[in-house]
Amino acid sequence: MKIEKIEIRNARPDEFESLGQLMVKVYSQLEGFPKPDEQPAYYEMLATIGQQTQKPGAELLVAVTEQGIIAGGVVYFSNMQYYGSGGTATQEKNASGFRLLAVDPAFRGLGIGYQLTRECIEKARVHKNQQVVIHTTKAMQTAWNMYVKMGFDRSLDLDFMQGQLPVFGFRLKL
Repeated sequence: MKIEKIEIRNARPDEFESLGQLMVKVYSQLEGFPKPDEQPAYYEMLATIGQQTQKPGAELLVAVTEQGIIAGGVVYFSNMQYYGSGGTATQEKNASGFRLLAVDPAFRGLGIGYQLTRECIEKARVHKNQQVVIHTTKAMQTAWNMYVKMGFDRSLDLDFMQGQLPVFGFRLKL
């Protein structure tokens, strides 16, 4: 599939359901990641991803092809208080964060995850925050490698357990 251009923008309410389905598909296919029957509340949150936009300072970003196909998405938080993860991340000050980044398997390798991440970093700068906080898992090795290449550093103080799943914190100083 030839992609001329990907637009990164805020999701429209009529796109929330499709993006939620994409997130469920992507996360449930990750090898070594809990499946929907193991963490039903997590997958319900993914399926209803549009509800994240009701949190103060939260934005649901989508990557959309010229043909209007949703190729990926992520939730950006200008205020970590509403980030919604385990561990200590919600106590971080002067920080933005993003989580729940997903790229449709049909569009992998085109730099969409990178573009979504860059957009979140730029939003953090606009909000005059001093750092960007994120989490990932061993099952998300492609994303993990991308974050490291983009300058994110491991932050052991942000690690936590999601059930039986170790979740690893990273931060990027701005």
